[in-house]
Amino acid sequence: MIELLVVIAIIAVLLAILIPSIRAAREHARRAYCLNNLKQLTMAWIAYADENGGELVCGTLMSGSGYVSNNRRLVGWLSSEFRLAETRSDLVNMRFKGGLWPYIGNVDFYRCPSSPPRHWSTYATVSAANQVGGNRPEGTFVESLYLERHSELTVPGRRVGQTVLHLTRITDIRRPGPGSRAIFVDLGHLPYWGRFRVEYLDRVWHWTSPPPIRHNDGMTLSMADGHAEYWKWKGRETVEIPRVPEPMGTDRFSQKLAGDYEPQTEEGLYDLERIQRATWGRLGHRDASGQ
Repeated sequence: MIELLVVIAIIAVLLAILIPSIRAAREHARRAYCLNNLKQLTMAWIAYADENGGELVCGTLMSGSGYVSNNRRLVGWLSSEFRLAETRSDLVNMRFKGGLWPYIGNVDFYRCPSSPPRHWSTYATVSAANQVGGNRPEGTFVESLYLERHSELTVPGRRVGQTVLHLTRITDIRRPGPGSRAIFVDLGHLPYWGRFRVEYLDRVWHWTSPPPIRHNDGMTLSMADGHAEYWKWKGRETVEIPRVPEPMGTDRFSQKLAGDYEPQTEEGLYDLERIQRATWGRLGHRDASGQ
């Protein structure tokens, strides 16, 4: 009996050691899968620009009809069908799935495998990646041309030095290599309003877009040259910012903040500025202050 108890105790200890390792290995595999999805989406994003005279696909989620002005039609990179479909088979059978669908025609590439069930899309573009509507933060577009160019559906980005802030053409990107400009991020749930807003002039997380907490307190994102990265958040504050669930249909949700959140710690500010710099190519609040 004593020997049996000793064996059971040894097995229990081994399981206690092995189970966390197995979970970590599984999460690492899911992170790798997620990074591959982001890479494939960005390669499709580049291919779209190559086949459309350098114009970037609209970075905003839209319905199949898109947005029409002056007989010109603007189609979002992702369609709202990803939010409306009740089942995966429903989504597969829907005809229109967004501007990138001809380049990456598999619904499983549009979500992270670690996401909750029935969240058919968990990736979103950053604000600078040709998002339209009311999601262009102040100071990022050419305000004097807004009314004149609004009929053209895309608003020209403001240029600061050699950096074009709001990207509408692939040639706007000065440095397409590593560390240049972010395009897609993984939110881990249905995106609120279908996009990820990053401020330019203000040192705050916008209330519609909390910092994503993915794959062991970090985030996954892709860059304009097609590669994807995993960032571990430096600040504990970044991970612990209170989030509010936003229902988006049966068993589906997004997340938001109670209001814009300004980091209170040096590490928290580092995390915010890192994604701001990757989004816009520079820090707007430092430009405005002359730093």
